[in-house]
Amino acid sequence: MKKILMVYNPTSGEGTINDKLEAIVNLHKEEGYDLVQREINGESDLDKVLLEMDDEYSYIIVAGGDGTVNMVVNALIRLNIEIPLGVIPSGTANDFASHLGMPTDVLEACKRILETTPKKIDIGKINDKYFMNVASMGLFTDVSQKTNQSLKNTIGKLAYFLKGIQEIPTFKKIPIKIKSKEYSYEGEVYVILIFNGNSAGSMDIAYNADMSDGKLDVIILNPESLLEVIPLLMKLMMKKNLEDSVGLTYFQTDELILETEMKDVTTDIDGEYGPELPLKIQCIKERLEILGIPDNL
Repeated sequence: MKKILMVYNPTSGEGTINDKLEAIVNLHKEEGYDLVQREINGESDLDKVLLEMDDEYSYIIVAGGDGTVNMVVNALIRLNIEIPLGVIPSGTANDFASHLGMPTDVLEACKRILETTPKKIDIGKINDKYFMNVASMGLFTDVSQKTNQSLKNTIGKLAYFLKGIQEIPTFKKIPIKIKSKEYSYEGEVYVILIFNGNSAGSMDIAYNADMSDGKLDVIILNPESLLEVIPLLMKLMMKKNLEDSVGLTYFQTDELILETEMKDVTTDIDGEYGPELPLKIQCIKERLEILGIPDNL
């Protein structure tokens, strides 16, 4: 019987995946697969589980949010393991799975994975780490890291919003130097978002983004005042004037460099802490094989 490895984060979202584990096993058994489930609570657990795999495994399913998916993909690359990946969205934020068009129902997501063949997608690289959806810095970008896990489990995405509002009164612009073939800038910014996917915080922002075009979509918010940031974000969410808004810069690139003299600038990759500046950010074309992508995506 062919094997599938399923790794899951039991604390992601509201822990709803835990009630579905037996049903997931039975569904795969009906399709002729032996599903091996492993609970993971950190990188050490994950590395051990991945290194125990042999050639009998057809692919891996990861059940969790964006942070869990990010951890698994970085581990696979670090350990030089090449195997297709399927994603069951079961976290507080599931932006990557949403971009893939995955069903939110756990069993429907499993069926989608079983019915599709692997497709290659691009991923982002930021210094020596990788991201699937978005890398960011500036206002709101470390909200996921600062939000209490129990609060996220209790009120979901609203917890991010409440934490973000608390940041506004004390936030300062970041002095930055941006270098790429397509665009260069030296000045101050409020937010920099570098997308491989199209959403951040469950908000569809980079609506031109394509995970198969070999490009990252970069959005920079540098208006005159902080009061102008919120209206610009609202325009983005309504998919208006991405290219022509005052105080907003948008471009696509396969590589850019970010540098700053400011200390302790926090970066974020897929909802987790990112590396310190300076940053070299690249699009790695067709680096990952993903299951569950519908033919029309």
